[in-house]
Amino acid sequence: MQKPIRLLADGNPETGFGPSSLVAENDFTTDDKTETISSFFESRDEKISVGVWECAPCREVIEAYPVDEMMTVLSGSLTLTDADGSAQTFTGGDTFFIAKGTPCTWEITQTLRKFYMIAA
Repeated sequence: MQKPIRLLADGNPETGFGPSSLVAENDFTTDDKTETISSFFESRDEKISVGVWECAPCREVIEAYPVDEMMTVLSGSLTLTDADGSAQTFTGGDTFFIAKGTPCTWEITQTLRKFYMIAA
């Protein structure tokens, strides 16, 4: 039986943070290329995942966002620019959603830490 899971901004105390490799090395915009992840939950079919992700400043042009994802920014700053050029900046406490297939430019301007819930 699954119990409710308390998400902690400092990551899963049982597993900690490990390396993540979602961002291409050339997309980092500073000498810091740190990217880590701490998983709290993954469904048996691997279609749902929940955790904390942290990444140094980077900029990626994403033709089609690969998953449906809801995020809450814990710290740092992220600017998302839509295909039409309109930009939104998200900082600590902001929660937002990106639908699978959304074209956007993803730019972390200050090291970002976020809760995420992904539906693949």
